[in-house]
Amino acid sequence: MGSMEEPQPHKLPVIDFANWREDSTPEQRYQVAKELADACHNVGFVYIINHGVTPDLLEEAFGWSKRLFDLETEKKMLAPHPNGPTVHRGYSWPGLEKVSQVISTDMELGEKLREVRDCKESYEIGSDENEEQPNVWLPDEVLPGFRKFMTNFYWECHKTSREILTAIGTGMQLQDPEFLLRFHAGHNNQLRLLHYPPIPAVELEEESSARMPAHSDWGSITMLFQDDCGGLEVENQHKAGEFIKALPIKNAIIMNIGDLLMRWSNDYLKSTLHRVTLPPASDRYTGTERMTRARYSIPYFISPDIDSVIECLKECASTTNPAKYGPVVQREYRLMRAKLQYPEKPAPSTPIAA
Repeated sequence: MGSMEEPQPHKLPVIDFANWREDSTPEQRYQVAKELADACHNVGFVYIINHGVTPDLLEEAFGWSKRLFDLETEKKMLAPHPNGPTVHRGYSWPGLEKVSQVISTDMELGEKLREVRDCKESYEIGSDENEEQPNVWLPDEVLPGFRKFMTNFYWECHKTSREILTAIGTGMQLQDPEFLLRFHAGHNNQLRLLHYPPIPAVELEEESSARMPAHSDWGSITMLFQDDCGGLEVENQHKAGEFIKALPIKNAIIMNIGDLLMRWSNDYLKSTLHRVTLPPASDRYTGTERMTRARYSIPYFISPDIDSVIECLKECASTTNPAKYGPVVQREYRLMRAKLQYPEKPAPSTPIAA
């Protein structure tokens, strides 16, 4: 396995939501929406600034995330991710999850993919009203105030996601710009706290370990908040296999299209491969042992309601451009994608330390 090449420099589109307000003119709102829809068509990844999630709230969210991952492993394991692919909640220890773009029921293939060690840990949170995905909370005495804050943060992100979905519908000139809102009540979304602990850089260079291999997201859209470490890379839509840096912009959302919205739009909106690897060369290592910096990020995955049927939007198909995908139920699609990522394996008696 060879060393990882430095990605090509490139800038992702930056969409300013300052004019996407109730008191903005229809012309101002449409201009923002058109820029967003065009970027989602051409690139699939965009930065959004002035989006409504306040800097103070984001700072507090990252503070809670760091306090969570600073806990001793035994305390984090009081809220373990359930066995198997059905429920995706609670604490995932390093090595549990295996992200892959391969969609397969071949468990032998899955085991081969799992030979590359995933060096990250995460904590998954959803709506307490989602009975199919019940939350796995830490006991309140372990991290007092954590559950209350994260529940509020989850719903604040949901508010912003509804504005983004409406803007996409407006920019695509859907007959009903709020059409997508009918399928996104918010109870099937997922808030994820992510921590990539420092590891020897050589493990990433030789690909014996991975922070987050190249993959696309499963849902409708993803809103990502990241710290200043860097390392996120996005595949160039115009040159397969070439990745470009998504360098951090303070307090911005990095928003990307997921697989289901790509299906909904008949591939008009692009669900783009992305990965997390080494930080930029100028800020890559700490100390003299070539250890990577720790990285924290907070993605918020927006998914259709569980029983939603995703089928081609009428505005996105024609006799010359017929629907490429048949209808699919969100629940069935999620389980198909989750089987390889979370196989049926019990938690280890002593999880790998972060």
